[in-house]
Amino acid sequence: MKRIVTAGVVVVATIGAFTGCTAGSSDDGTKTIKYGLWDANQLPAYQQCAEDFEDANDGYKIDIEQIGWDDYWNKITTGFVSGDTYDVFTSHVAYYPEFQKNGQVLPLDDYIERDDVDLSVYQDGLVELWQNPDGEQYGLPKDFDTVALFYNEQLTEAAGITDEQLASLTWNAEDGGTYEDVIAHLTVDKNGVRGDEPGFDKSNVETYGLWMEGSGGADGQTQWTFLTGTLPWEQTDGPWADSYHYDDPKFQETIAWWHSLVEKGYMPPFEAQTGIGWADQLIAGSAALVPNGSWMTGYVFGSASDTFTPAVAPTPVGPHGERASTMNGLADNISVTTKDADAAWEWVKYLGSEACQDVVADAAVVFPAIKTATEKAVAAFEGKGIDVSPFISQVENGTTILYPITDFKSDVNAIMTPAMEAVMSGKAGVDSLTDANNKVNALFE
Repeated sequence: MKRIVTAGVVVVATIGAFTGCTAGSSDDGTKTIKYGLWDANQLPAYQQCAEDFEDANDGYKIDIEQIGWDDYWNKITTGFVSGDTYDVFTSHVAYYPEFQKNGQVLPLDDYIERDDVDLSVYQDGLVELWQNPDGEQYGLPKDFDTVALFYNEQLTEAAGITDEQLASLTWNAEDGGTYEDVIAHLTVDKNGVRGDEPGFDKSNVETYGLWMEGSGGADGQTQWTFLTGTLPWEQTDGPWADSYHYDDPKFQETIAWWHSLVEKGYMPPFEAQTGIGWADQLIAGSAALVPNGSWMTGYVFGSASDTFTPAVAPTPVGPHGERASTMNGLADNISVTTKDADAAWEWVKYLGSEACQDVVADAAVVFPAIKTATEKAVAAFEGKGIDVSPFISQVENGTTILYPITDFKSDVNAIMTPAMEAVMSGKAGVDSLTDANNKVNALFE
C-alpha cells in the first residue's frame, strides 16, 4: 500500500487554532475547516496551499493536522463513530471503498456539475479511481505515484554495474533474468564475497542485493506488482470486481521466485526485516537496491552522504517485453460529519486545482495529478539534480496498472497479509495462497 511508512516522522502541525470540532462558523463568521493528512514530507506544501486559500477567500480558516499512517487511519475510523473527525482528509483507495459504502464520505457530483470542474485535466485513470460502482465521484485527484528501483550508486559502481545496465534489466520467474544476476552480484557477505562468487556465505551477509520491505500483503504495490504486472495476470478483473486471482499459477510462481532470493541469501529473511525501514537500510549500505514508490524520492535523495549516492532505475522488463508499475493516486474526501459541506467543498476544489497543485509541484516531493502540474514537478526535481524519468516513463509509455479497488478491502487484507507473510517467512508454500484466495472470494458470495 502506498505511503504506509513516512520516514519515521510523526508530526502534528496546525494552521490556525486546532479546535477538535468539524467545520462551522465562529462568532466572527469565520468558517474553520479541519483537514488531515499523514505525509510529513508534503506538509509544508499544503501549509502554503492553506495560506494561499485563506488569502484568496476571506472568512476561511484551514486547520491542518499531520500524523503518521497508523494513527491517522485509527483517528479517522474512530472519528466516524464518535462524530469527531476531519471535515476533509487525504484519502487512500485502500480505505475509501468502505467509507463510501458505509455512507461516511460525501459524493461530489452535484458540486462538480455546479462549478463546472474540468476533470479532463488530471492524469488518465485517476478520476475513475474515486468513483463508486454507480459512477458517483468521491474525490478530485491530488497526486499519483509509480514504482521504480532506488539504489546506492556507490555500491553499484564498486560492483562494476553501470547505470545503463540497471536501466535495461530483464526479469522472468524461471531464473530471474538479469535482474537476479544484478541482485546476486550486489549481495556481499561479511568476508567480502559476492553472492555470485564461490564461497559466498548466505548466513553472514553484510549487504543484501535487494531489500524485502514486507510481504506486500494483498496489494504488493512496491514489492511484487511491478513483476506480476508484466504477466498476463491481474489481481482482479477491474475496479469493483467480485473476485481475486491469487490462486493463479503465474502469480504463485512469481512469489516463489521472490522468496527464493531469501533462500539464496540475496534478500533478508522476513523476520530480519520486520519493523525496519527500507530507506534507512539503503542509506546505511545494508541494501544495495530497493523497489519503492515515487513519494519517497525526496527523502531518499535528501539523505545523500559521503557513503550514499542515491539513484533510481526503471523496473525490469518482463518476459513479454514490457515494464509495469502500479499507479495509485490520492484524493481528498469530505466527511459526512462536517457541519458545513459547502465550505469543505471549496477547500477540496482548491486542493484539486492548478493553483494548489502547482505549489505541490514546486516542492518536488510528489507528482501532482494535474498534467501540467506533473510537468512542473518533473522540472522541479530536475532542478534539484534528480532524474525522475524512471517513474514518469511508466505513465508516458502506458505501462501502469491501477491499484485494485473492491469491497471488503479490510477483510481481504486481513486474509492475505498473514497468508503472504507465512509464505515469505518460509512457513508455508505458495500453494497455500490458493486456500487464502478461496477465503477472499467467499467474502463476495
